[in-house]
Amino acid sequence: MPFLPEKASVQCDPVKSLPLPRVLRSPAVLLGLFIFALSFLTYFQNYTYPPALFWDENYHIASAQKYLSGVYFMEPHPPLGKLLIALGEKLVHPNNQPTDSFLTTDYARELPAGFSFAGYRFFPSLLGWLAAPLLYLILLLLLRNPPSAAVFSFLYVFDNALIVHTRGAMLDSMLIFFCLLAILAFLLQIEWRHHRTKFLMASLLFGAAFGAAATTKETGMILLLLPFFLGWKLRPDRDAIARGMLTALIAFAVVFVSVWYTHFALGSRVEPTLPDQGFYQASDAYKNILINGRNRSPAAFPVMLRDSLKFMGHYARGVPRLDLCKRDENGSAFFTWPLGARSINYRWETPDGSAYRYLYLQSNPVVWWASFAGVLVALSLLVASVLVPFRKPLASRFMLTVFTTMYVCYMIAISQLGRVMYLYHYFLPLLFSFIILALVARELKQLGPVRLTEQGRKISLLVFGFLIFAAFQYYSPFTYYRPLTDAQFARRNIFPAWELTCVHCERVNGLAIPCK
Repeated sequence: MPFLPEKASVQCDPVKSLPLPRVLRSPAVLLGLFIFALSFLTYFQNYTYPPALFWDENYHIASAQKYLSGVYFMEPHPPLGKLLIALGEKLVHPNNQPTDSFLTTDYARELPAGFSFAGYRFFPSLLGWLAAPLLYLILLLLLRNPPSAAVFSFLYVFDNALIVHTRGAMLDSMLIFFCLLAILAFLLQIEWRHHRTKFLMASLLFGAAFGAAATTKETGMILLLLPFFLGWKLRPDRDAIARGMLTALIAFAVVFVSVWYTHFALGSRVEPTLPDQGFYQASDAYKNILINGRNRSPAAFPVMLRDSLKFMGHYARGVPRLDLCKRDENGSAFFTWPLGARSINYRWETPDGSAYRYLYLQSNPVVWWASFAGVLVALSLLVASVLVPFRKPLASRFMLTVFTTMYVCYMIAISQLGRVMYLYHYFLPLLFSFIILALVARELKQLGPVRLTEQGRKISLLVFGFLIFAAFQYYSPFTYYRPLTDAQFARRNIFPAWELTCVHCERVNGLAIPCK
């Protein structure tokens, strides 16, 4: 490629030659905008397709309609996610008919003619999209290398399982967004620990994000580990620890109470066709509150919160146990999740009889397997650094410890649950594994006999990014409901434990021999 002489003058269009603002010339900002645009295309574009209910949308849309119509109900999950699903319908308001189709049931079935998902799926898809730039910012703070942060953001941007689940009216994408926001705030607390005002702002953000995660799904409570790590990092400065903890606690309490109060305040009408004549096992005290219209009274809040939390526990105890021998079991064992097992067929249909459309919770194998390998390497590095200290200490030992501990603790906690769990319950530790993999890549100086030079790292990153994208493209028909013939389906079924099963195929249990 020819180069201009050093002092050569070039005639340019005066408009086009104007310099960009300094901030827009920053590679970090430009790559961030690139990730923002890519995630829009994968997560948000055409999010209303397919125009049909799948998986837990039947439950969550029915709950959202109760909020919109002021009907009292209890649910097995905290309320924030379903409140946002209802808010999306309220703001977008694409349905001309009243939002009262599912007030007499907790499970939506037949959709009214012309029903639109644009409102109900709005916030899950929007926050799923915005989670990508949040992850990029987290990786940027940890790696201090914009290209590396961008490539490792591909792990989220191009993961098929995360995308397909996010594009439905479900809770997990909102949980992911709030958890990533809390992690970003945690990193900013450490970054700004010597700046009192900024540190308190980061603490405020952490408490609010933690409160939002905890009121979306109970699994968001894994974030409770982060204040302990912050306290360890700041242990010489007890005043900073106290200020940060108190600020975060206040923010958490405000969000937690506000979300639950909103839930109680909106549910004033008892629908007799719902369980327990519409009272959902409420105590006599709670029933009196509802009958007398005192559900907005702050004095009634403790009783309503107590009964709601008891109902969540009661519901969890009634969920069936995992049965690996059952032929149509969609649940899976926690120890199979890192490999993407087992996939879930959310829905299927045939457009012309020669091919079928599938909406499958199917992982991107490059993303999931590489991330799990990163966790295994991280565990090895941390154990080795204790038993046989390296000549050169790990550059990211503290952060590797933080996210590896969160990964392991989450998996241990899940392993204690007897109820059936599903592949998407792995989404939070999957996010932790993305961060772990990025930190491990930063630590590695050699791959087998090959010493990693700076040029070698760049080439490796490009190859890794290409592999992530190529695998995403290959499995995208499962993600975006595109037709596949049986032969095309079979070529994608490369791992028996996934248990991918086409319409005409007999399901083969890759985890256990069916007993029934």
